[in-house]
Amino acid sequence: MAIKKRRPLNPSLRFQSYSDFKEITKSSPEKSLIEPLSSTGGRNNHGHITVRRRGGGVKRRYRKIDFKRNKRDMEAKVIAIEYDPNRSARIALLEYTDKERRYIIWPLGLKVGDTVISSENAGIKPGNSMPIKNIPSGISIHNLELAEGRGAQVVRSAGCWAQIMAKEGNFAHIKMPSGEVRRVGINCYATIGQVANSDHMNITIGKAGRNRWLGKRPKVRGVAMNPVDHPMGGDTAGGRPSCSPWGWPSKGLRTRDKKKQSNKFIVKRRK
Repeated sequence: MAIKKRRPLNPSLRFQSYSDFKEITKSSPEKSLIEPLSSTGGRNNHGHITVRRRGGGVKRRYRKIDFKRNKRDMEAKVIAIEYDPNRSARIALLEYTDKERRYIIWPLGLKVGDTVISSENAGIKPGNSMPIKNIPSGISIHNLELAEGRGAQVVRSAGCWAQIMAKEGNFAHIKMPSGEVRRVGINCYATIGQVANSDHMNITIGKAGRNRWLGKRPKVRGVAMNPVDHPMGGDTAGGRPSCSPWGWPSKGLRTRDKKKQSNKFIVKRRK
């Protein structure tokens, strides 16, 4: 999980860096666990662009990740660590005792040949999945469910971990990677340990073309446009608070949906 730098043979290589991929033990994905992945280009079902600056990029195949870990009380052996182009974390290929294979997010410290299990009585070691009520406070966790049985939704990126602060009644107080403290049901499952590949945040893109490989198109500032294209365009640079081309404030506008009532689960905000 080390970072390598390019030799500065030209301007695009001068600051470019990349992962050395030494942890990868298998180059091709498991055929039974991949499916085609189509790109929307930021367009909805009517063909209208709803998310700007998306499009292009290299073709990928989706790896089916077992976020639910619902194969309970059965040990699985780690047989490979693989690269996943769809996420910053690496993935581990498991083989259960009944010969079924599944992918999971690779936790730090898990090696090929180790065994993991998803059970209420699992041991406290990286890769094991169990309910929050059975995990001691202060332990680092990832792959966290927000609703029982829904599967892991948060704490899945490279280098991330959450921490159990306290347990109170039917809820536990979880400190998220952002610093937010949130209430989560004690019957929700989580995986022990930290997500590996923490050096991902230190990679420098180095050139614009590398972002195009990832499906990211160029961004043009509003003040660099004409008035017909953007409210902030024209000879006067700005002249009003930052906004989108349609006039929506872009800095500080609250977008949380009041009807979903997610505020009641937040104990301490990240800001």
